[in-house]
Amino acid sequence: MESTDKLTDTNAILAYLYETFPLCFIAEGETKPLKIGLFQDLAERLADDSKVSKTQLRVALRRYTSSWRYLKGVKAGAQRIDLDGNDCGELEQEHIDHAQATLKESQEKAKAKRQAQAPKNAAKKPAKKAAPKRAPVKKERPAPVAAPVVKLEPAKLEELKQKQRVNVKLGATPVPGVVTDINKEDVHVQLDTGLTIKVRAEHILL
Repeated sequence: MESTDKLTDTNAILAYLYETFPLCFIAEGETKPLKIGLFQDLAERLADDSKVSKTQLRVALRRYTSSWRYLKGVKAGAQRIDLDGNDCGELEQEHIDHAQATLKESQEKAKAKRQAQAPKNAAKKPAKKAAPKRAPVKKERPAPVAAPVVKLEPAKLEELKQKQRVNVKLGATPVPGVVTDINKEDVHVQLDTGLTIKVRAEHILL
């Protein structure tokens, strides 16, 4: 009669091997390459163990030796070990090459699978509602600093003299200049712009 506690899950069988042969099967961290023909040793050791069958052991062993962790440990200088952790000879180069090629192929397949699933996952995600567009904030320009206001008074003819700096009322803004000549009521002013004009005294501001 078979025992009712027989292990059927591969992970559970691996956990059992980690516990039973801790020097051979390493649960965490870097592993060591296994002795060639180790399955036969394993089957003999566990022949009377009702928890596992040969078929289950073979599946678990294949899972262990095809893991990335194990394949990374198959490298130059590494020693194979038996069930008790004893060294059983150095690895051959062809075995190292095969392990590295298998690792690379497995990693590339996993990467391709992730990339293929990425668009599906993106499609499953609910589309984010577009945030309401905010009206562009107008940046207020700093107000121009007003020049100090100088109160100008209309000039009197008798106050004017040649080479005197004055302002001539032309439109809204007075234009600075220099008196060049005074002829009765007409005053000749050369503006700072280079233009010379003739104006009446009441159009000159001081």
